[in-house]
Formats: sequence, C-alpha cells, structure tokens
Amino acid sequence: MNAKITLAVAALAVAGCAALQPLPSSQELDAQAAAMMKASFRDQGIAKVDRLNQDLGQKACSSDHSPDDRAAAQIRDAALASVKWPASGQYLGDWKEGEKIAQNGRGGTWTDAAGSVNGGGCYNCHQIGKAELSFGTIGPSLYQYGKLRGVTDPVDPKSAAIVQYTWAKLWNSKAYEACSNMPRFGHAGVLDETQIRHLMALLLDPKSPVNQ
Repeated sequence: MNAKITLAVAALAVAGCAALQPLPSSQELDAQAAAMMKASFRDQGIAKVDRLNQDLGQKACSSDHSPDDRAAAQIRDAALASVKWPASGQYLGDWKEGEKIAQNGRGGTWTDAAGSVNGGGCYNCHQIGKAELSFGTIGPSLYQYGKLRGVTDPVDPKSAAIVQYTWAKLWNSKAYEACSNMPRFGHAGVLDETQIRHLMALLLDPKSPVNQ
C-alpha cells in the first residue's frame, strides 16, 4: 500500500476513535478551569489564593448567561442582609477626606503591607466633581448626586431613604444590582466604616463640591 494512503488511513482511524470519546460536561469543564486557575496562582504577601473562591453572586454573574429573576433576587437579598450599618448611627464624615479616598486607587496588591489603608479609586469609573477632568465612564456620573436627589440636609428624616440606599450601595453594591461591577467596598474589606462615611459626605453633604 502506498505510504501516503497508509498514513491517511491511520489518521482517519485516530480521528474516528477520538470522535467516539464523550465530550466533557459543562460541570467537568468548570472544574477543570477552576483547578487550572488555582494551580496558576500562589499566596504572595497579602494576596491569597482564596481570592479565587466565588460566592453565590460571583458564580452566577461570571456564567455565560445572566442569572434568572429568582437567582438575581437571592443575590440581592443576601447582599442587602450582609450590609453593616454604621455602629455610631452617623452616616456622614468629612467630604474633604472623601475626596482624597475617591482620588486614591492604591491598595490590595501583594506588595502592600498587611493593614495598609486602601483607596476607593472612584474616579476610575465615575465623574464625581465638576473640576475633575479625567474620570472613567463605566459607571454613571455622580456629579450633584445629593442635590439631584433633593438632599438638602442628610440628617433630615426625609433624606433617610437615599442616605441608607447610598450606604448600602457602597457597602455591597450587589444589594441593588445582582451583577454590579462596582467594588463591594465594605463587604470585601476594601474600605472601613470611617472611609465609607467620608465617601458618603462627598456624595451627600450639601457643602461638598459634588453638590455645588
């Protein structure tokens, strides 16, 4: 038999055998992908491999299809239940400090020392102040955030709903949008309660340049 014909027959035989092999299920593929991811990383400084562990919302929102209404509601409910309200009952801090946090995008990298103070990096995704010329557009503009929502006095009970909504959104953004891309600042330990209070002031204090 011609050598070329022999090779062709052998190739077809191998292909036929391969075609008989069952295709892996989506669950098996997911498990293989997860194993590959974990094998590709190691603990380094404050960055631990456990960052790869996904909760309910992360698993559902990193799928190839969006969660259905029931799953989305479960994610939102769990996120809202996880919100820690200010222990002092005081929601607003100093807007000047809030501006510094919004401008600061540092933190969370393996080179940072344990206990390092993180920034919020808010301008990476949002317009906040009118004077800021460089900002991201992944998220909506937050300029005049409090003013547009009628917050003239954040302590006034009439403003309670928007104040609490804003706090929950900063603490765990999935409380209102199951697959939100916004960092879960409080839930993930990126920012502490004091820092979130300062960001609250930046957004809601009538004296903040955001609301001018």
